[in-house]
Amino acid sequence: MKAIFRCAAALALAFAAAAPAAAQTGWPDRPVRLVVGFTAGSATDVTARLFAQKFSEAWGQPVVVENVTGNSGAIGVDRVAKAAPDGYTLMWSGNAAITILPSLQSLPFDPVRDFAPISTALSMPSLFVVNNDLPVKSVADLIAYAKANPGKLSYGTPGVGTPQHIAGELFCRLAGIKMEHIPYRGANLTDVMSGVVPVGIQNAGAAMPLVRDGRVRGIAVTSLKRSANAPDLPTLAEQGFPGFEATSWFALLAPAGTPQPIVDKVRAESLKVLADPEMARKFAAMGLDTVGSTSAETRAAIVGDIPKWAKVIKEAGIKPSN
Repeated sequence: MKAIFRCAAALALAFAAAAPAAAQTGWPDRPVRLVVGFTAGSATDVTARLFAQKFSEAWGQPVVVENVTGNSGAIGVDRVAKAAPDGYTLMWSGNAAITILPSLQSLPFDPVRDFAPISTALSMPSLFVVNNDLPVKSVADLIAYAKANPGKLSYGTPGVGTPQHIAGELFCRLAGIKMEHIPYRGANLTDVMSGVVPVGIQNAGAAMPLVRDGRVRGIAVTSLKRSANAPDLPTLAEQGFPGFEATSWFALLAPAGTPQPIVDKVRAESLKVLADPEMARKFAAMGLDTVGSTSAETRAAIVGDIPKWAKVIKEAGIKPSN
């Protein structure tokens, strides 16, 4: 009898262990929320909706984009960190809220502990652009001009703590120059065109059309390798700053504890989206490069970028109000 009870107990444990896996095979059987920390119409929102549409078609369930805005995306990120880890709440996040903001303020979530990374889907470099009347055609020219004209150069970015701001501060420190940071709320290229701010650091999606039209001059891209969407523009790494990389990226995340089969299913579907020629054209038109990293690679990027940007923020004395 004891043997029978032991066998029955073992079978019960086996069935209990198998039950979650069995349930996961039917995921999703109801609508999925894809949380975005920015307003409708932003690059984060637009890209999220493209993925959500394809996910809905593939899974036969609505994937609803929910805009939870505020504090540079951090409110939305916190909402996902505290959600049930059942696969029905996912996050589409840019890197600023995950890897930069933690060094600027105290946050109610841990970007490493509280999430199951799924994949970094897209990345976007920033461009260094200058006013056409500025006698600068390369990074070397910019450094020489800044040193010959101390206190006369300023550079505009989409705001404090953005990847563009951090890239500018890192560049100035490495180059041994000073440029005053002028934070805007969003694109600032009108002022670069007019010469109000002679230098701009802006995401490729906003800057490339103006570079192509000759309204501003592009001198560098902040990705480690040249962007497929701007192949003629040299990187900072090519122009005397080896290893320089400061890009914006969009990643899929889930609450920590989300079952691995669900994480794997979402990533597999995201790779199909990235491989779709029509979608690839849409992303390229927005200045985005496709990535499709693994969960482990996304986690490694988060873990590596937090101290990297924390060092720049500390050395440059960047505060939320700068």
